[in-house]
Amino acid sequence: MITKNELDKLVQKYENKNFIKDDPIQFIYKSNKKEDAELFGFIASLFAYGNRKVFIKKLNDIFTITGNDITNYIKNGDFAGLKGCEYRFAKDYDIIPIFNILHKLYNESRGLEELFEYSFLKDRGDKYDKFLQGVTDYFYSLAPKEAKQGFFHMIPNPKNGGAMKRMNMFLRWNIRKSEVDKGIWKFMKPEDLYIPLDVHVARISRNMGLLTRKSNDFIAVKELTYKLKEYCPDDPVKYDFAMFAFGVELNNIK
Repeated sequence: MITKNELDKLVQKYENKNFIKDDPIQFIYKSNKKEDAELFGFIASLFAYGNRKVFIKKLNDIFTITGNDITNYIKNGDFAGLKGCEYRFAKDYDIIPIFNILHKLYNESRGLEELFEYSFLKDRGDKYDKFLQGVTDYFYSLAPKEAKQGFFHMIPNPKNGGAMKRMNMFLRWNIRKSEVDKGIWKFMKPEDLYIPLDVHVARISRNMGLLTRKSNDFIAVKELTYKLKEYCPDDPVKYDFAMFAFGVELNNIK
């Protein structure tokens, strides 16, 4: 098993600003305004699957449609420019409803921060999956009857037992404060976060002896997070950089 000292050295090597330019976290830095940053980040996280170069290009296209003025675009509610927009499973009839729900959320509340904060404080502690469920349930409660696979892939259901990688990644961006993560939300602490588990992090963590479960599900997320807490109780998710970037370097993942 990899030692804490070895893993910490990998964190020092990879957790730096050079990481940002090739990662979807780059979009949270498009604005210094908190509302803009969280919206850029949330939308980026929804599309962050598949080939990184492809989805980053798609996100740039989408944000160009919004005029890179994302909060006003969302609050205005005119999403005609997104007609014809699609990415893998998601078609325009999946994507536009999410923008409509965000329109309602930002015109009736403080937006995503209030939604996540309310759900976290309601189901905090060992009920992390229920916390995520509360966020998902909000979107599902407002989903159109015509919502199809693409919508439910972009907003996954924790009840299905999946790793919830993209939502955990979005939370890492917003809660942790480092050279990479922006840390603009304060209702959670880094110690409350769970690892954003994808196939690359899962594979390298097994190679390092940190994860024994073979399925890349939420049980594996908990196992790996608890193991990383033994190395750093206050900030276990900092090792996400070490495992992901080290895996990229070893396997030349694009």
